Amino acid sequence: MSEHQTFDTPRLAVPDRALSRARMKVGRAAWAARYYKSFSREAVMAIAEAMAKAGHDRAAEFADLAVSETGYGVVEHKALKNRLCTHELLDHYRDLDLVTPRVDTERKIIELPKPAGVIFALAPATNPVATVYYKAMLAVLSRNAIVISPHPAAKKVSAQAARHLAEAAEAAGAPAGLIQCVEEPSIPLVQDIMASDRINVIIATGGTAMVRAAYSSGNPALGVGPGNAVAYVDPSASVDAAARCLVESKSFDNSVLCTNESVVVTLDGNRSNLERALRSAGAHLCNETDTDKLRQYLFGGEGFTLEAIGKSAQWIAERAGIRVSPSTKILVPVVVTPGQDDLLFREKLCPVLTLTAAVDFEQAVTFAKHTTRRGAGHSAAFHGDDSDRLVAFSQDMPVYRVVVNAPCSQGAAGFATHLPPTFTIGTGFAGRSSVGENVGPQHLVHWTRIAYAKDLPADLAGVDLSHVSSDRPKMAVPAPTAPEPAGDVSRDELRRLILEELRSLKGDV
Repeated sequence: MSEHQTFDTPRLAVPDRALSRARMKVGRAAWAARYYKSFSREAVMAIAEAMAKAGHDRAAEFADLAVSETGYGVVEHKALKNRLCTHELLDHYRDLDLVTPRVDTERKIIELPKPAGVIFALAPATNPVATVYYKAMLAVLSRNAIVISPHPAAKKVSAQAARHLAEAAEAAGAPAGLIQCVEEPSIPLVQDIMASDRINVIIATGGTAMVRAAYSSGNPALGVGPGNAVAYVDPSASVDAAARCLVESKSFDNSVLCTNESVVVTLDGNRSNLERALRSAGAHLCNETDTDKLRQYLFGGEGFTLEAIGKSAQWIAERAGIRVSPSTKILVPVVVTPGQDDLLFREKLCPVLTLTAAVDFEQAVTFAKHTTRRGAGHSAAFHGDDSDRLVAFSQDMPVYRVVVNAPCSQGAAGFATHLPPTFTIGTGFAGRSSVGENVGPQHLVHWTRIAYAKDLPADLAGVDLSHVSSDRPKMAVPAPTAPEPAGDVSRDELRRLILEELRSLKGDV
């Protein structure tokens, strides 16, 4: 390179503003996490209570904004999901103490809680507020800071919800920067932040590509994959009750939850009874022509038709050219042979439930197992009273949740069963995930174990653990701030951006 070319080469590349702001948020979160990790259990619970109340108060408002911004789902159902992630979520974990040291005098072991630090959490467009509520609550209960990256299609409402919770938390004594949200998310930005050495753990809820990116980022990740839940209706089931569960689940929030049933299989001798019960519960049973039209509309292009996600049964039927009753809640295409690899056996985040029938229980299980592999590790449903078949079905299915005689959408997520309430379904080894449970705050804390020699005496009662957590003054605490949006980069702001870049290069916080 010539001297002239060297002279003309830019000495400073102005950073991307959205990325710089996101990096600054991570820096603020790291500061908040260091301060918050020694808060007492009483202080933590006070902050969580304030967040639950604040989230509950605006659950309906944010539900309306979410549907307006994304076009996905049903306002009333989103409001319910939002509320479930406030007081009910907190009540489920109220007795789970992730703050107080544990002392086991018999085994002579002391356990000290160690929060992860800074959590980077992805929120999908299908549940843009409930996921923010849920992940923020998990972070606070485990004494972590969190930076949320919403889906671009829901960035406004997700950011509003995060700010609302942050204000409530700070008013209750939380440090500034404990809960933050990226305002302008993009794939390059998310990939950059996921790889940051300031991020301690990633909670990835979204598409397969993004979850894979989280696992390959170099940082610990709790990722979940897609679902493709199969429901089996046994002849021992109350067919009317099973049909009501299926229709309720598949129509809930227009089926945007990944725990919803995609396919229902029964036995040949029970098929006509199930069809009758589904019609009575509000389903439109498709004839062969309607089934072909629906298949073409949903899968006629390259992959699934994305515009159908979260839309109503009537909306989809109109675009597919199918005439249905105005009261129709779900569409049920019928595929006679369960063994064929029909496109309608794939995941459908819309109120379309494929029905098929097997010659016997063994064929039903074989088909269900094959179909569920497309959503391995996720969920399945069983309707019936035959416990032997239930156990055999559950053992053979490559899933970690089997919901019995309940709607799978709500049951697998812990809202219609006693499973932990969640919006992050761990898909475990079968789904190539690091966690197979419904993710909770316990997954965001590790424990240092002080272990004494087996054969020597140890006075554990004399160990002072009071400094492990402490009461903090409930006052606003200053924290580093990110620049406000502006058309041009001012000189002072440019200095801040440069310093931030230099710190990140050194690895300092």
